[in-house]
Amino acid sequence: MATPEDIKVKELDKRASGQAFEVILGEPDAKGEFPLSPPQKKDLSLEEIQRKLDAAEERRRNHEAEVLKHLAEKREHEKEVQQKAMEENNNFSKMAEEKLNQKMEANKENRTAIMAAMNEKFKEKDKKLEEVRKNKETKEPGSEEGTSEN
Repeated sequence: MATPEDIKVKELDKRASGQAFEVILGEPDAKGEFPLSPPQKKDLSLEEIQRKLDAAEERRRNHEAEVLKHLAEKREHEKEVQQKAMEENNNFSKMAEEKLNQKMEANKENRTAIMAAMNEKFKEKDKKLEEVRKNKETKEPGSEEGTSEN
């Protein structure tokens, strides 16, 4: 750290906003090491280099295994989601098919009931027509001959 004797203050021009100063620090001591200098490299032996390479390879393998594990879990989750979606789709299809079958069955029953009612109505009309014919025949036996000639 610089001592007060090493610090020089030089006054610059005065300005409307205030004063300006230039602070000049003394020269650094040549004796001390520069604190930000790179550390001294020591000579590494072949064994130390190999050990560091092995450790780096092990870290790479571990990372790769973790990534593969994560991907496998993701694929498993995707399969589960896809399976669930298929099940829901199948359930929806079954429900829709059942509803459609119920509607078709109800329509068939309604149609059958309507057709039976119409048949019954027609039979009754046929009976009435038959009765009218019989009544007409019994009342006017000669008029039948006259109508057939015209």
